[in-house]
Order: sequence, then structure tokens, then C-alpha cells
Amino acid sequence: MGSCCSKHIPILSTSSSSDSFHHYSVPLPLDDARPPPPVPPPSVPPPRPPPTGPTILNKPYVDITTMYDLDRELGRGQFGITYLCTEKSTGLKYACKSISKRKLVTDKDITDVRREIIILQHLTGQPNIVEFKGAYEDKKNLHLVMELCSGGELFDRITAKGSYSEKEAARIGRQIVNVVHVCHFMGVMHRDLKPENFLMVSRDDSSPLKATDFGLSVFIETGKVYKDIVGSAYYVAPEVLRRNYGKEIDVWSAGVILYILLSGFPPFWAGKSSIVSWPSISNGAKDLIKRMLTIDPKRRITAADALEHPWLKKDGEASDRPIDSAVLIRMKQFRAMNKLKKLALKVIAENLSEEEIKGLRQMFNNMDTDSSGTITYEELRTGLSKLGSKLSEAEIKQLMEAADVDKNGTIDYIEFITATMHRHRLDKEENLFKAFRYFDKDNSGYITRDELRQAMTQYGMGMKLQLTKFLMMSTLTK
Repeated sequence: MGSCCSKHIPILSTSSSSDSFHHYSVPLPLDDARPPPPVPPPSVPPPRPPPTGPTILNKPYVDITTMYDLDRELGRGQFGITYLCTEKSTGLKYACKSISKRKLVTDKDITDVRREIIILQHLTGQPNIVEFKGAYEDKKNLHLVMELCSGGELFDRITAKGSYSEKEAARIGRQIVNVVHVCHFMGVMHRDLKPENFLMVSRDDSSPLKATDFGLSVFIETGKVYKDIVGSAYYVAPEVLRRNYGKEIDVWSAGVILYILLSGFPPFWAGKSSIVSWPSISNGAKDLIKRMLTIDPKRRITAADALEHPWLKKDGEASDRPIDSAVLIRMKQFRAMNKLKKLALKVIAENLSEEEIKGLRQMFNNMDTDSSGTITYEELRTGLSKLGSKLSEAEIKQLMEAADVDKNGTIDYIEFITATMHRHRLDKEENLFKAFRYFDKDNSGYITRDELRQAMTQYGMGMKLQLTKFLMMSTLTK
């Protein structure tokens, strides 16, 4: 996204006069029973009419276009769209995350979005956390206005620079760990730390980093054991999969991000999991990552202690010697590989015979209750429920996110087939060859960047890739 998106706490917007209350004094009647002279009505705007139904924010509806000009789209997810917006009174630029109320169909959905707003309000003003401007609601949408972070995603910025050092990795890591520390100190567990949720405020080399997405965050309750499976592949702590975890999971996720910053790939990926074998990485960096990726959460280092680690401290022992350029190459490969694999699987699914996908078409039609040709999040959840699925809300959201290749908020038929086909049927050699031939438009035996860009554009997955021919071939065959 392009935004930087307990006890009951009232949800308040930071707008000024539009939500203020007015108090007026009226003279008391005199003892002689003579009526007081009429008091002229105050020259104030008439009160807003009450909303026609229950509101999410428990406040009257607001037409956001009276305060902000909504501009181009910055990002899109299963619940809504993020727009660039301009505050009319100041001309300042912000990001507006507009959530469709049609997709908030259960009490839990509403509770979750209310909690996200409360947490954003609770954390705003803290370093390395997106500034929250306000929440507004109209009949169709809930609008969250936040600080605009225009510097791009973390890994994109790093790979674009061409080189960086352990000292720079420590500066970035310190900001990520500080987010964990601030959240935990203020009683919040983030639960979904990943590089995509960190944006640079500006294009400046010294731009601060901001955490932007708190949709899965919760307030920490003393003594509570958390069981929902949440988070993202590569970054989720092992205890989450055991459905028995606490705030220590955030330290693990931050440790994985730091590992990638120093190696170019995540731990426990493609058979590479040993940090001891990094010849060019300092012992201090290795020691910190080992402490952050300790399997036993009770023995895992805390965020507060990590900030005091000699390698992570400002002006600490991290070297300013450039990190091996192979790290940046691997980081580019890792970033591109996830998207490319997803697209390759979609191409394979599109070329399967009716016999191979027998039954799945009917399953899709049964879920597509409005016969629109696409499955919304609500339809997916309802359909899985009818099948007796035990998936949690968070797991269904992850499935939706994984299946929605073009990120338009719905799953089309081919995306559905891709997500539901057994992987071993998609990964057969003949299917991989079909995918390769699809990308290799000129039958040269190689996939060029232009051919890959053309395929990405066709599927609405436009992205800048700096991949060698070897990478593109190996990605499709691994």
C-alpha cells in the first residue's frame, strides 16, 4: 500500500469544527411569572441529521470529499482501496484507505476494523509508526486517512541503491526493532511484521522507515494465550503454528527481516538456514540474529534488549564496509520469485484440461452465489463454512490474499483453480514446460525481460524486474 493504512475507547476523528458540540445559556424564568423576552436563535449551522442505520464509528456520516480531494489509486486489497488524497484546507497530501462497508458483514469484521482504528490512534505520534489523521464514515465506505509515505517499499529501495553496508542494515534493523519495542511497551502485539508493511517516508537516503499496517494487531492481555494463526509465510514464528504464542512472535518476525537484509534470502528457505556459514557477516550481527530467532520464545531476546545489542545500537560496532553484492542479487531474486511463481501457477491452471479440474468448476459456481464470475471474500468465507472448514478468519484472509493474484479484491475462476489444485498436480514436468513455453514467446529457449514484462502486464502484475535469464528459467523449474 502506499500509506504510512481492552477497554472501550471512543473513536474520534482529528477534524476540527465539524464534530464539536455547542453549548448555549438560556436565562431562567423570573419569579413574577412574566415570560422572559424571546431569545433569538444562535447563528450556528443546523445539527446533522442522524444516520439512517447503525454506524461503525458510532458517529454521524461524513462526506469525506468536503474535506479531501481523492486522487489516484495507490494500492488495493480485499477490503478496500488506498488513494492519494489532498486536504482542502491545507493542501497537504495524505493516503486514504477506503474500506467497503459491504465487505464488513459480521460483527467480528466490524470489531476488527474498530480495533485497528483504535490501535492506530493509540500508536500515532510514535517514531517509525505511520501518523494517523482520522477516520470518517459515509453510507458505503469507511475512510482511514494516514500519513503519506512516498518513498516506496523497504526492499525495493535497498535493491535500487545498488550497494549498502552492515551499518545501513543496522540502521534499518534498529527502526524495525524499535517498532516492536514501541508496540510492546504500549501494550500492542503487531502479529504481521513483514517487509511489505514498512515504507520509506520519502525518497531521501536518510528517510525514516514507517510501519503501516495494523490490521492484525491486538492489544496484549495479561495471561492470555493467543491461538489464531496469523502472519505471513517466511516471517511467522514457529509457536504461531502451534497455536500458543505471545508478543515474542514480533521479535522473531523482525529477526527474519534482518536476516534477509544481511543475506538476501529468508532463513529456512531453499535449504539455506545456517547463519554460521556467512563468511562476510560480522559475529555481532550473527549473534543478534541467533538471539532473535531462538526457537524457545521464553529464551528469545526482547525488543528492548535487542536495541541495546552492540551491533544494533546507534554508532555501534556494525561495519560501514559494503556488503557483498551477491546479497542484493539474492534479495531481488527472492522478491521477484514469489510473484513469478504465483503467475506461473496461474498460467498452468489456465491450461489444464476439463478432466483435470473436474469438480472444481462446480465448487466455484456454488461459491459464486451472485453469478458474477468472481468470488468475494464473503462468498469464500461462506462457501468454506458450508464445506465444514475450520479455518480461522485470519487464515481465510491469507487464503484470499494468496489466491488474488491481480490484487483486485476478488478471485476469478482461474485464480480459484490455481489456489485449490493440489500442488503436485500443478508441478508436474509437463505443466512446468507449458508455463515456460507461455513466457518464451519467441521459442528461443530463454525468457527475456521483455517477455516477462509482457506476461506480467497481461495479468495486471506490472513490476520492474532486473533478472538474468538464468534466474527466470530456474525460478520456473524449482
